[in-house]
Amino acid sequence: MVKEIEKAGITVVQMANLIPVAKTVGANRMVPTISIPYPLGDPNTSQENQWKLRYHRVGVALDSLETDIDKQTVFKVKI
Repeated sequence: MVKEIEKAGITVVQMANLIPVAKTVGANRMVPTISIPYPLGDPNTSQENQWKLRYHRVGVALDSLETDIDKQTVFKVKI
């Protein structure tokens, strides 16, 4: 799906916990997430920590949309 959207001229970032799969399907901009059931959170942490994690990951994803790339790129996130 990502490749088809980009063919239409729309820049896309793939947020995924399985980065090797995202690479295989052709995603160009990738941001790692946490897990399959909770990609942008961890229910074992406080709501404040979950908010900080989400805010950071979405911020990285938005920044990646503005970044010029010439190959598949995995953007770094804080753990």
